[in-house]
Amino acid sequence: MSKEKPPSQGRPRQFEDEEIIDAAVGVFSANGFAGTSAQDLCDSTGLGRGSLYNAFGNKQALYEQALLRSHEKSMQAQLTILMQAGSVRDRLRTLLLWGVAEDLAQAEQHEAMVLFSALERGSKDEVVATLNTEYRQRLETALVSVFTEGQNNREFGTTISAVEMARGFLAGYYGLRVLNKNISDKRVLNDAVTGLLANL
Repeated sequence: MSKEKPPSQGRPRQFEDEEIIDAAVGVFSANGFAGTSAQDLCDSTGLGRGSLYNAFGNKQALYEQALLRSHEKSMQAQLTILMQAGSVRDRLRTLLLWGVAEDLAQAEQHEAMVLFSALERGSKDEVVATLNTEYRQRLETALVSVFTEGQNNREFGTTISAVEMARGFLAGYYGLRVLNKNISDKRVLNDAVTGLLANL
């Protein structure tokens, strides 16, 4: 059995140029990793091929940097929603609606890259799988805290644990995000949000 590599081994886990990485996020989100060429990246970032590879090494390294950037941007937005004032149920509704709107709202498509990196690369790329697992665990931890709060203030029952509630919610949340890519009728998506919350 092969030993799992740590993510981005040998590469710094910081963003060397946010504008360049944001431009790369937009291309990777639109085309996927396999569908993105070096020329696509040069066109979107404004860098020549030599400059691009001198800065990031190769397409894989830039993809990892773009994914890390997307993780941080998306996580910051989601934690802001989950930690705001108001009822837990209202916060969860806001998060679901944010997820529906976010896929089309921002030019860089950070959250879209997070979602589709898992679908495209999660079973093929050990580093991407590890990074996405870390991201999911961070979000799950925040949701467990929120559901615990909801159980403590009796917004939710205690028939199942806060961990089980958080994981069930995550499954519905990401299912909604995939549905959002295939359905243009917002009434269907709003009904899905209402259904998810009703089952809590």
